[in-house]
Amino acid sequence: MFKTLRNAWQIPELRKKLLFTLLILLLYRIGNVIPVPYIDTGLMADYFESTLSTTILGLYNAMSGSAFAQASVFALSIQPYINASIIIQLLTIAIPALERLAKEGGEAGKKKIERITRYTTVGLGLLMGWAYYQMLSSSSFDGIIEKEGFLPALAIILTFTAGSAIVMWLGEQITEFGIGNGISMILFANIISRIPAMINTAFTMTWWVVLIVVVGMAAMVLFIVFINDAERRIPIQYAKRVVGRKIYGGQNTNLPIKVSMSGVMPVIFASSICSIPATIATFMGKTSGWWYENLWSSESWVYCIVYGLMIFFFSWFYSTIQYDPVEIANNLKKNGGFIPGFRPGKPTADFIKKVINKIVVFGAVYLAIVALLPIIAGNLVEGISNLAIGGTSVIIVVGVALETVKALEAQMLMRHYKGFLD
Repeated sequence: MFKTLRNAWQIPELRKKLLFTLLILLLYRIGNVIPVPYIDTGLMADYFESTLSTTILGLYNAMSGSAFAQASVFALSIQPYINASIIIQLLTIAIPALERLAKEGGEAGKKKIERITRYTTVGLGLLMGWAYYQMLSSSSFDGIIEKEGFLPALAIILTFTAGSAIVMWLGEQITEFGIGNGISMILFANIISRIPAMINTAFTMTWWVVLIVVVGMAAMVLFIVFINDAERRIPIQYAKRVVGRKIYGGQNTNLPIKVSMSGVMPVIFASSICSIPATIATFMGKTSGWWYENLWSSESWVYCIVYGLMIFFFSWFYSTIQYDPVEIANNLKKNGGFIPGFRPGKPTADFIKKVINKIVVFGAVYLAIVALLPIIAGNLVEGISNLAIGGTSVIIVVGVALETVKALEAQMLMRHYKGFLD
């Protein structure tokens, strides 16, 4: 692997891509520490740590590399773009015009969808920037907003919106001119930036707790890598066709269905939904009492059960969006393909649906284990919860690392170098 990295660095084109990616990430990290005007970042950090860290905003802060808690220019990070992409993806299924544009529009249709996503990102950036300002103006900490008035409020909201638009542009630049997916690389950089703080926290813990954390993290990473590459392959056989004097078809192939077909999206959706009650309670100032600590707190067992059920639900929901058994069966029938032992049409669709349902259950169990294990470990072993290790963060880091490795491997194979498979 190190030899491959050295060979990759010796390729001028690939070296430029790597340097460009690192440069964009450096610019992004610089923007993460530039404060927004008219906001006292010190008071904002204290307010977030004491009040908002256990709410849904704690997840946003983790995904922004602590920029949300510091009220920096890139405080909204890539969240508006991710939310806009999800919204447009769902609307593409619900609205026939968008569905036709995505399926039949070709390259022009794809560009229109991307343009709509960008406009939606700006709109969500404005909405989230206004919500951020309202949260600060109604907080119990006096002096967070250093200057009141319409113009300061407009400057704060537009700065947040412009920051989200710039982050979207930086991600697109990495995708086009760098290595890997730009949005994933920005999320990766945000999560990795929290490692020094985690190391400082680890120095305050006992050695056996640190050992448990290290062993658990290593096991979790290996488990994620194994499941990420796992797939169910449905055998497909194509009938022979005689066209003129030539015979086409007759080959055997397979239909791969990944175990982790929905990725980390069910965990993000579930954590967002489950954090809504705690967020409402925080804004209302009711964060104490038996009902909060045992029902709405992220460390309660009731929260873990609801969290796991929501992961199962969103895993099933996302699989129905990605895979349509009837459409897959119809495409196989049109191309002369069939699954051995099943007639084309409805029997094939029913079999594919049965296989997908089984894979969804296994994938949901995998996501629930990874997402709930840090919470359960934090409840059982004192001190682990202080590290703020989330299953979502681990899945994103490992997934992006694997995607980047595959991207580098593809670049190496294009230039006839030995890749990472050796």
